Amino acid sequence: AAQQLVARRAFTTTRARLSSPYHYPEGPLSNLPFNPRKKGFAIGYWSYCFVGFFMPFGIAVWQTYHPAK
Repeated sequence: AAQQLVARRAFTTTRARLSSPYHYPEGPLSNLPFNPRKKGFAIGYWSYCFVGFFMPFGIAVWQTYHPAK
């Protein structure tokens, strides 16, 4: 029974209809809001990671040692 169900379903997909206004490009990198193949992407990416990781620590140190008002 399980084999019939799998065979009937066949796990197939339909062709991409590129003429449809509702179809988006498929494949790797097509759904990203940035271009990882851009020349300065690596520097921007690692800068973003560095700032995102260390900013909470910097804020905590600043809140600990800044003069009270």
